Amino acid sequence: MHRLTKRLNKMVKAAIVLPILLATIKLNGQDKNLLSLQDAYRLAEQNYPAIRQKGLIKQTEDLALRNLATGYLPQLNITGQATYQSDVTRVDIPIPNIKVPSQSKDQYRLAADVSQLIYDGGLIKEQKNLQQLNSAVEEGRVEVELYALRMRVNQIYLSILYQDQLLKQNELFLNDIQAGINKVQQQVNNGTVLRSNLQVLQVQLLQTQQRAAEIRNTKRGMTDALALFINMPINETDQLQMPMSQYVIDTVIQRPEVRLYENQARLFEGQQKLIDARNQPKASAFVQGGYGRPGLNLLSNKLDPFYVTGVRLNWSLGGFYNAKRERSLLEISRQTIGIQKETFLLNTQSQLKQQQAEIARFAELVASDQSIIELRSKIKEAAKAQLENAVITANDYLREIIAEDAARQALATHQLQLLQAQINYQLTSGKL
Repeated sequence: MHRLTKRLNKMVKAAIVLPILLATIKLNGQDKNLLSLQDAYRLAEQNYPAIRQKGLIKQTEDLALRNLATGYLPQLNITGQATYQSDVTRVDIPIPNIKVPSQSKDQYRLAADVSQLIYDGGLIKEQKNLQQLNSAVEEGRVEVELYALRMRVNQIYLSILYQDQLLKQNELFLNDIQAGINKVQQQVNNGTVLRSNLQVLQVQLLQTQQRAAEIRNTKRGMTDALALFINMPINETDQLQMPMSQYVIDTVIQRPEVRLYENQARLFEGQQKLIDARNQPKASAFVQGGYGRPGLNLLSNKLDPFYVTGVRLNWSLGGFYNAKRERSLLEISRQTIGIQKETFLLNTQSQLKQQQAEIARFAELVASDQSIIELRSKIKEAAKAQLENAVITANDYLREIIAEDAARQALATHQLQLLQAQINYQLTSGKL
């Protein structure tokens, strides 16, 4: 298997690297801009509306963490009440020389309670951790969406390069037709061949020029679509750089979907820890001071100041009723995420296997295309000489240059398909 992998890598490099090097776009002037595929990815992500969600997620996290941190600060609570009651407590037992005052039925109380958290069972800590995990999950969803954007940019980018290759092949075809026209024109002038031979080539010249116009219009539409994604105008003088794909078979998947599944699993684990912390006892120190009638002395009917200080313990046991079921629900959700991750990895591995087969197929096609073009070029040159000597007609010559043009188009198509398959493999595995 290792030998097969090395052999496939060598075959792919031999089939794609040399043609791409020869086809790499050169800048002929300082006024031309060169845009790479990585630049297109970066600019498209910066311009994509979803990227702004990252900033909002970060702001939400910061605000939520600040709010949770206030739980460690002293908490102030002010209460006040005025009441009138139908009866009050009285001491009806007669005591010599002592008169026990009775309370008024209208009573007033204004108090301030200051408490300081001492122990919360790790509740605030787990709430902070949960908020951070939730932010990581939300950012992961944005990353998945941005990664899908690369697939779309990649398709448009390579389609533009393909149109460029077609224009180059069309130009070569035009040169061959023009060369034939020049030779036949001399023969027509000399009266050795019929003018219809010249007209056949002239018709083909016009059709080839029409084809060039169609290719340029198709390229213009794709260029406008790419310019919309990257939010940057692409002029006629601007050129796209041919990507140099480094294809290596690797079964390790580093897609943002995998990280999203992992963060979701950690989120459920954080929620389980929060359940445990929520059911722990809470302790706080407090001091309460106020002014009211009656004060702490119930036998006094005057407005008196008062204060109380101490430690308060609070332990709500109602959460234990549902804690076990809540943990079970979270465990089910965690297992569901695990199944989704396994399914994604299986489908991705299957897709990578198919792409490996495509890469091998296109590599073989490119190698055979080059042999076909070499033979077709020889046949065309022989036909050109025969046309010059009036051994064959213009139709015969046209048939041979059309056959060579078709072979060159097939090579350009297979080269771009091979490059696209390599890049798609890297995108599918998460290496790009």
